[in-house]
This record gives sequence, C-alpha cells and structure tokens, in this order.
Amino acid sequence: MTPAPGTRHQRAIGALHVLLRAHVEAHRLGEVFLSPVDCILSDTTVVQPDLVYLDPTRAHLVTERAIEGPPTLVVEILSPSTTRIDRVRKRELYAQYGIPYYWIVDPRRGHARGLRPRRGPLRAPARASGADAVALPPFPDLTFAPTSLWP
Repeated sequence: MTPAPGTRHQRAIGALHVLLRAHVEAHRLGEVFLSPVDCILSDTTVVQPDLVYLDPTRAHLVTERAIEGPPTLVVEILSPSTTRIDRVRKRELYAQYGIPYYWIVDPRRGHARGLRPRRGPLRAPARASGADAVALPPFPDLTFAPTSLWP
C-alpha cells in the first residue's frame, strides 16, 4: 500500500484548493476537484492529480465516475516519494494528452511553478519562491505567495 501524503502536502493541497475554488466560483470560471478523482486520459492511462480544474468548455468531461478527458489544469504537490514521477513521468503524460496547464508545488523548497505545452515539451512560463507573489496561468488575476500554502 502506498503511504498517505504527509501533513505538509495536505496543508498545501488544502490551502490551494480553498484559494482556487474561491477564485473559480467567484468568477464563474468552471470547476475545481480535489483528489482523489480519476482523470481518464485514454483506455490505459488514468491519473489522480492532487487538484484538477476544468474551464466551462471542458465541463462535458465530468461524469459520475471521473473526468473523462484532459482537464484544463492539473496540480501536483510534490512529496519525497512522488517527486520524480511528478516532475518527469506525469509531466510527459500531461503534455502528451494535451493538458494545457500543469502546476508543480514544492512545499519542501517553497516554490510553485506553472508549466504549459508549446509544440513539444512543457515550458515554465511562471515560477515563484517563498513570499514572492505569482499569478500562474491560466489565472492571471489570481496571485498568491507559495509560502501562504503552508504555515
């Protein structure tokens, strides 16, 4: 059995979920899901990101059993046991299946990075560390400091 994420991971995911959900709901930008939720990318590829956002054009992907297709944004909170998977394997998968935005949040190093595909591998258009505020795509009007995600 895979161990549950640690408390730092849980604090970060909880804070980010509250932040994203409030912003998305206030501006009627779609829907945010908190893990565990399956994202079925193909018949043989199913992932469970920490957070998932779907803009209104992708609302049809939400079914009773899962999100059936690529969401607008996936967020992974790094844990010591998942860092390599999240930074390499999932990053490749998300680009391969056309997910427009991918955030990696690293509570141990105190940074958040927004990635997006551009004709090939995902690129990092935005990154913040510590108390530096950042607006990560696709939310130009939502700024936060990575340190605000974990007390």
